[in-house]
Amino acid sequence: MIKTLKEDIRTVFDRDPAVRSVPEILFCYPGFHALFFYRLAHALWVRKVRFLARFVSHLGRMFTGIEIHPGARIGRRFFIDHGMGVVIGETAEIGDDCTLYHGVTLGGTSWAKEKRHPTLGNNIVVGAGAKVLGPFRVGDNSKIGANSVVVREVPDNSTVIGVPGRIVYANGEKIGAQIDLEHGQLPDPEGKALSCMFDQLRALERRVRELEGAGVDKSDPREQKVI
Repeated sequence: MIKTLKEDIRTVFDRDPAVRSVPEILFCYPGFHALFFYRLAHALWVRKVRFLARFVSHLGRMFTGIEIHPGARIGRRFFIDHGMGVVIGETAEIGDDCTLYHGVTLGGTSWAKEKRHPTLGNNIVVGAGAKVLGPFRVGDNSKIGANSVVVREVPDNSTVIGVPGRIVYANGEKIGAQIDLEHGQLPDPEGKALSCMFDQLRALERRVRELEGAGVDKSDPREQKVI
């Protein structure tokens, strides 16, 4: 348990440039506190002490504003930044080196007592307010843009944005050991398409002016046009 706590503290130092000291993490980081409550609740859950597990989880929600069901499975070096409003469902699974921002929901779309929450691979970043809903997998090294709503499987090395979420970057260069937190700098395919359209319009305008200029009778000043 001590080894796990030390790793959680190192993870905060690695992911949050605002942190200054270990006491600050121990007393002022709700994501760190939520993980502590989760680990205790999960240990009770797997030992079939279900009511006490839910009660400990509920206490964690009261103190942190982060709701993690004790039945969820969470890997190593998990980090929740800010954290308020994060919800992680019972059958959710989270791999190693994942980062969630405030307002994220890993939710279900069914009332059936089966796998109904998403599985996150390794090295995933989920932006603020994003909703990942359903029993599918988000592939390794992927990023989910802020406020996106993801309702279907995401391949490895992908970037997803929008409502509903759509893949705008896939099979790119694999992210290395350094966690990529640049979830605010995601590609904008619609903006790029509009930019291309404006470029084409400007090119057409130039061509029209050239054609108009070629048809002017230079000998007649009344036919002269200002280009």
